[in-house]
Amino acid sequence: MFVDDLPVMPKVQGFSVSHGAILPGHLTIGMFDKFWKFHRDIPATRVFAYGLSKESATVPGPTIEALRGVHTDVTWENHLPSHHILSWDPTIPNAMPSSGGVPTVVHLHGGVHPPFSDGNANSWFTSGFRSTGPTWSSPTSSYPNVQSPGNLWYHDHAMGITRVNLLTGLLGAYILRDPSLESPLSLPSSPFDLNLMVFDRKFRVDGSIYLNSTGNNPSIHPEWQPEYFGDTIIVNGKVWPRLHVQRRRYRFRILNASNARFFRFSFSNALPFFHIGSDSTYLPKPVKTTGFLLAPSEIADVIVDFSDSPTDSAILLNDAPYPFPSGNPVDESIGKVMKFVIERQRSPDPSRIPMQLFVFPKPLLESAVKTRYITMYEYTSPSDQPTHLYLNGKAFEEPVTETPKSGTSEIWHVINLTGDNHPLHIHLAHLAALEQREILELQKFKDCMTRLNDAIKCHVDDHAVGKRDLVVEHERGWKNVFKAQPGFVTTMLVRFELLGPGNTTYPFDATAEPGYLYHCHILDHEDNSMMRPLKLQP
Repeated sequence: MFVDDLPVMPKVQGFSVSHGAILPGHLTIGMFDKFWKFHRDIPATRVFAYGLSKESATVPGPTIEALRGVHTDVTWENHLPSHHILSWDPTIPNAMPSSGGVPTVVHLHGGVHPPFSDGNANSWFTSGFRSTGPTWSSPTSSYPNVQSPGNLWYHDHAMGITRVNLLTGLLGAYILRDPSLESPLSLPSSPFDLNLMVFDRKFRVDGSIYLNSTGNNPSIHPEWQPEYFGDTIIVNGKVWPRLHVQRRRYRFRILNASNARFFRFSFSNALPFFHIGSDSTYLPKPVKTTGFLLAPSEIADVIVDFSDSPTDSAILLNDAPYPFPSGNPVDESIGKVMKFVIERQRSPDPSRIPMQLFVFPKPLLESAVKTRYITMYEYTSPSDQPTHLYLNGKAFEEPVTETPKSGTSEIWHVINLTGDNHPLHIHLAHLAALEQREILELQKFKDCMTRLNDAIKCHVDDHAVGKRDLVVEHERGWKNVFKAQPGFVTTMLVRFELLGPGNTTYPFDATAEPGYLYHCHILDHEDNSMMRPLKLQP
């Protein structure tokens, strides 16, 4: 552990500058088949990587830096081979190219953009666009960058193979900046502002990525497993890296880019975290914690003040069971994430932790125009092994049932009848969790829901009267992912309009085809088939 330095991924600008004027930008980013060195002592690993060229492609991919109000277009090019480097299961709904090739499509997670640029799971394409999915329309995605500044990320979203495409390396960071709003905050800035993209992998002795190719129900799904867990922790493309830091404040934009692993982070020397943002949105004011839980696809934007460290080094730890919350305890390898080596002398530090950040509209229930019930189901074989997961008892390809009106807000009661915690991600929308209520007589309610698939007829309000878990303070702002606890009803306000400041109207037709998606962000669940279409109405 801790023998490789933490990489800083290359940065590319999503805008251009001409004669002092800032103009919209156009990037061409490819997906390439290459080898990547994850650790000093591990042979180079064959990966799929994003980059401006094969030589410069990295895992994770380059960090796209965009400016609020300045348009960024990205042409995504697939240069991948005719066959995947990992096995995938043909018995679950997936992209099926007619002429070979690895299907891919890019989703900007947390982005506010028109439907054709959303990376719909059926908008996949192969190398040279020889095969395309039924909703594919353009090689170029259009990102208006009209939302508030914050942290996003881009990753593959191809139908049924998202989990294997991300395992190979198809992910990267996207930062949306607004200097006029952010500079007065005096937050730590480059080189003291770093992305930490954290995920787990397992390797064979030859360096290749290991994925169990036998399913837990091989007679039903020969290769699909309900969750992927690796035995090494990777940050910015290195296994258990180290970072030399000064005794001053740093800003870390921490993304959990794992397929299924939750992380519960803390420092070995009890240094606190000051949360300034959650997912793609700033918080109203900083929130201090000594540890926090991060689900797959969640982002924690934190400040750490190393000048307060009682030691000259600190280990970033993880103690989240897997699967979360009731799975295996962590061991020595997955209990450690990375090491910070801290200089002994204090450094000059003009940054600060401001008392106030950004004030956004409060999530008010009375602003909602409709109430929906979203139920999470897991189905099992006679041997009690998972076979697939559905939202509202429906497969992805069934007709759309979630049709919110553009420019409105809705109440979603998310009912989790499974044993797992599911991070629910809603494309385009901002969401705010309001309360979490335990379901009493869970089995009785679950039996009724299995028969009727109707929360009202099964009297959900009579059952969701157990303990109420407060939403932790650093997650009470607007997010795009929230963790739905097993055996609970999580009530959230879902907003289908811009979150200011300024005009809240989308500057594009959000009602156009092919619409959007919502899904569990445990990728193995999303692929089979815990994902549903979302179609906005005028």
